[in-house]
Amino acid sequence: MIDLKSKLYLLILIFFIPLSVFNQTKPNFSLKILGVVQDGGLPHLGSNKLCCENYEKRRYVTSIMLINNENNESYLFDASPDINEQLNFMGDRIKKDLKGIFLTHAHIGHYTGLMYFGREALNSKSINVYAMPRMKKFLENNGPWSQLISLKNISIKEINNNSKFSIDPNVIIQPIEVPHRAEFSETVGYKIYGPNKTALFIPDIDKWYLWETSIVDEIMKVDYALIDATFYNSKEINYRDISEIPHPFVIESMELFDELDTNEKNKIYFIHLNHTNPLLDKNSDEYKYVTAKGYNIAEEGIKLEL
Repeated sequence: MIDLKSKLYLLILIFFIPLSVFNQTKPNFSLKILGVVQDGGLPHLGSNKLCCENYEKRRYVTSIMLINNENNESYLFDASPDINEQLNFMGDRIKKDLKGIFLTHAHIGHYTGLMYFGREALNSKSINVYAMPRMKKFLENNGPWSQLISLKNISIKEINNNSKFSIDPNVIIQPIEVPHRAEFSETVGYKIYGPNKTALFIPDIDKWYLWETSIVDEIMKVDYALIDATFYNSKEINYRDISEIPHPFVIESMELFDELDTNEKNKIYFIHLNHTNPLLDKNSDEYKYVTAKGYNIAEEGIKLEL
């Protein structure tokens, strides 16, 4: 027989312990989109197109930030030339809260924002910069980036293709090498594994079919896919040799993703848009067509919960 004291103890276990477990604070992370356009920005130097004449439509160069919403600790993915404006919301917390920067490659829109961490500007103290082997050597052996290292404004941490590593007990980062113009460095995208959801970030790639990995399969493995949408189609770049600047056209990507159901398509955020891309205009037929198909067009300020 169970005595009264034991019964009371069991009641406490049943009603109070599960409640305390339920009330524990869950990890709270998000990805914030800081910029959405191609390296040259918007407005674009040397362009007299209508897209660049209206300064109210200014858009920032592609970058995203991983944020721990409990303590504001943050990691930046790509350091764009618009970094001053993009990180303005952090104010003087930046030196304390910015814990690292993950670089994708050595094209101007993706790493040149590092210059603002030098003594002429923030004069940061050993901010971790995560880079692939060739990218690391490029920064170490070329000024002004090498000065950032010698003055200990930044500290380069080498990462390797497909190697997962933890930056927090609840977050894992995995660089994934992709084919893209490799004049100075290799190019990677990133998988970001949060406590609840996973994101894929590939702002630059030559063509999907040149990648040994299936982008369709990768989309199905994640909750968000922020992927290269530099050009909508070939018509907008008839003034350039496309062989010099290969990217998957949005219409090509949509054809490839046509087999996906609506829920899978809704994971996709088209990002890294050239200043000529009609998807930058919400009133364009192209924008309406793409969103009607279930896809998303990345915008500054969007937060994706991880």
